[in-house]
Amino acid sequence: MGRVSRGEEGGRRRRIWPWTTALILAIVLIPVAFIVVPILTHADQGVSTPRDAHDGSAASSVTADGGDGRVRTLAVFEEDATTPAPVDALREGQRLVVKGEGYDAGQGIYVGVCRIPSSLEEKPSPCLGGVPDASRAGDESEREFAPSNWINDDWAWRIFAARGYDDAGRGAFTAYLVVPPAQEDLDCAIERCAIYTRNDHTAASDRVQDVGVPIRVIG
Repeated sequence: MGRVSRGEEGGRRRRIWPWTTALILAIVLIPVAFIVVPILTHADQGVSTPRDAHDGSAASSVTADGGDGRVRTLAVFEEDATTPAPVDALREGQRLVVKGEGYDAGQGIYVGVCRIPSSLEEKPSPCLGGVPDASRAGDESEREFAPSNWINDDWAWRIFAARGYDDAGRGAFTAYLVVPPAQEDLDCAIERCAIYTRNDHTAASDRVQDVGVPIRVIG
């Protein structure tokens, strides 16, 4: 058989290159599209309006009626996940289990301690702590309990999210929080704060999943 000339070899490379480029672009752009398109096409659903508590005492749970027709409940428990937490007398470093139901599991949420805004149309902010890194080093307990949790069922974000929904059909989740220390811009010993859920960065302007249990930190 004759040897392949340099010209023929170069021609083969030129024919292969466009296909290689197209494959690389597909590998990169398809995941990006799955992430970006839902963000760009999301339509805000309104606000969630909390129902009045049964009495004037501090309540460890709240029920809210959402503009999307969903009824959301949010409850805060002590570390045993069954005893209602003393939300009017929490301490820094205290471990809490937060449970929610009725949420839109197609949308990710953050769970954390934030300042209570002056109206339902305002975003709860600032918030203490940050989104935990699910891949960080440490034992299982350290990975579970954090100043804030990120709940998200989308496969494109699960490599970053701390956990997913417990039951997508019921919109149920469990978050594990540590009461964070005060920061320069927020001190929940002297300001009105709550343990909030709110839509994550993929729908940051949508207030429909803003549900908060008011708290007070005594030190």
